[in-house]
This record gives sequence, C-alpha cells and structure tokens, in this order.
Amino acid sequence: MTQQLWTSVDAYYTDALVKPDEALDAALRDSDAAGLPPINVTPNQGKLLNLMARMCGARSILEIGTLGGYSTIWLARALPDGGRLVTLEADPRHAEVAAANIARAGLSDRVDVRVGSALDTLPQVEADGLGPFDLVFIDADKPSNPFYVEWALKITHPGSVIIVDNVVREGAVVESDSEDSAVLGVRRMNELIATDQRLTATAIQTVGSKGYDGMLVALVG
Repeated sequence: MTQQLWTSVDAYYTDALVKPDEALDAALRDSDAAGLPPINVTPNQGKLLNLMARMCGARSILEIGTLGGYSTIWLARALPDGGRLVTLEADPRHAEVAAANIARAGLSDRVDVRVGSALDTLPQVEADGLGPFDLVFIDADKPSNPFYVEWALKITHPGSVIIVDNVVREGAVVESDSEDSAVLGVRRMNELIATDQRLTATAIQTVGSKGYDGMLVALVG
C-alpha cells in the first residue's frame, strides 16, 4: 500500500461522490494563496462531517480550529434554518481568510468566527449562552485536546456528538514513551474519554491524500 494509491482512491471517491463546488474550491485556493498550512480536511472528510451533522440533526455546532473555513463551510451547510455554528480560531490571519471564504459561501448569517486561543474564548462562549451544542468538531492544537474535550462536555448535552481529528498521528499514538506533545495530547485525551462515564467513543483509522491518520467519535450520554 502506497501514498500514491491512497491519494488515487481519495480522488476516485471525491470524483464519484462529492459534487464540484466553487465555494469550497475557492476556499482551498484562497487559503493556499494566503499561505495557510495545507492541513484542512479532505473533500471526502468534509462531506463526512456534513453527513454526521445532518444525521444527528445538529442545530448548534461548535468548531475548535477554523483554519481557512473549509470544514466550517461543510458543517454550516448541514444546519437547518435558524441553526448556528460558532468556530474558534487562534490566528487572526487565518480567521480573516476564513471569514471571507464563509461570506463567499453565503453562510455569514449562521457562522460566528471568534478569534483568540480557544482556551481563552471558550469561557466567553459559555458565558454568552451559545450552547448547548449538538455537535463539536475539534481540529486544533493537539496538546490541548484533553482540555477541549473537557470544555465540550461543559457545553453539550446527552445525545451530542464530539468529533476529534488527527488522532492516529501516523501510528505514533501507540507509543507510550513518545515525547511528541501532539501524541501526548491525543493519548491524554483518550485516557480522559475512556474513564469518563458520560462518554462512549471509538476511533477510526484513515488513509488518503493526507496520509495515515484517523478520527475519534464520541457520544455524550
């Protein structure tokens, strides 16, 4: 199995099942032109997020880690009329690019982009009464994952879904002696989720155009 094959299969399923979309394509182009890191979810993963939000009937979504707004657009499009998405981005330049991409997609009326470290902005999200959220998507700095999950539990409800991206780390997640802060953050998050009686979860390994990684999906009980 090779990266070339994984990328080819990703392209096959994108061509077969993900319709061309100018707003999404433009979001990727403008993010690249602005020098944002190419770490957004793939089109197949974006559509998966959209489907999961629709399947759980999400009316209120929290995203931690906006980047250029690509996943934000996928998630916001899953919302019904009157739905709301709050997305948190630490980097002001990233947030600026994302806001423009979201506006071009016609979603500014349902997306609230908040700038600043998520651990600083989450208390304000709670204080503003923006929850409870039906779905939380976590795709930000990995060392903070345990804290993001703890916050998600504060502002969700039984039946809410929590999705965390990049939890396999090309297999390094199994290395108990790792000194990588991202791996340690994922492992500590996993320990928290495994011992918290309010959560039931699983993780799925993925391969594709972005390499070998995976997502964790948890249900709040």
